[in-house]
Amino acid sequence: MTYHGHITTALAVATFALMLVAGLPVHAHQAHSPKQAGKSPVKVFILAGQSNMQGQAVADLDGKDYNEGRGTLVSFLRDPAAAARFRHLRDASGQWTLRQDVWVRYKLEDGRVKAGPLGLGFTAYDGRHHFGPELQFGHRMGDLLPNQVLLIKTAWGGKSLYADFRPPSSGGTVGPYYRKMIEEVREALANLKTDFPSYDGRGYELAGFVWYHGWNDGCDPQHAVPEYEQNLVNLIRDIRKDLKAPRLPVVIGELTGAWVNAEGQWAAVRTAQRNAALRPEVGKRVLFVETHDFVRKPEDSPCPTHGHHEFANAETYLLVGDALGEGMKRLLRTR
Repeated sequence: MTYHGHITTALAVATFALMLVAGLPVHAHQAHSPKQAGKSPVKVFILAGQSNMQGQAVADLDGKDYNEGRGTLVSFLRDPAAAARFRHLRDASGQWTLRQDVWVRYKLEDGRVKAGPLGLGFTAYDGRHHFGPELQFGHRMGDLLPNQVLLIKTAWGGKSLYADFRPPSSGGTVGPYYRKMIEEVREALANLKTDFPSYDGRGYELAGFVWYHGWNDGCDPQHAVPEYEQNLVNLIRDIRKDLKAPRLPVVIGELTGAWVNAEGQWAAVRTAQRNAALRPEVGKRVLFVETHDFVRKPEDSPCPTHGHHEFANAETYLLVGDALGEGMKRLLRTR
């Protein structure tokens, strides 16, 4: 289903001025292209989850706080095979690329909005030294589609599906971050011209939803884990209902983590994620994507003690984003 939003330049300028007067955060990230690079309608993908979706991969930091740069993006791309496979991440001068036909919007909890062409820095950290699954996922979608692509990130650290993202159909108190996710998607779609001045005003289409999550629920094996499968089914159905996109393709990214062969609650969360994708209630346009093989050794990573963040390993996050993109590509071909 295509939704049309038309925001005039005058309104965008007025909104910007009001934000300055009121002291509100103003959008800040990389430079925008003067003209929309991709075709309309804009294809919109929602990337949701917790800190892993926020983005923990380290691009170029080193020193003792980052294990002397082991496992960063800079380190990973020193390998000729990796550099060839991911050559799109750097331009001819060796600088990190900005992809104009793929936009990203990420609103931080403090209200700041990062909006601009696909590149590094769309995370909860300041600067452009980190990234998440959106980087390679965005390149995959940009390569696949002739349309302008927009990635809306709605991810916050330490949030459970059991409580924080709890969908309305699960009963009890609706999770505040479920509500926040829906509100921010609507806000992003209503403010396309403000966030992306080159938007041509010719409409957009909700094209897909990606869920990459699981840590917090795994920490509550007594309550959250037994409900995870049903809560995830409810989340998918409720999002489609609330965003008026009944056939919205959904990719479920496996809980990655450092517990590849772990049993107990971590295996149970993974099984629940896999099972949710197979439930008849969600239909055929839902796909579970395995990611556990992408974990790298802690000693070869920037943050060896952060197993819950995949040790901040850049290769891991690139491969996760690539797998999520491949999964979405398959779904977009499903009728």
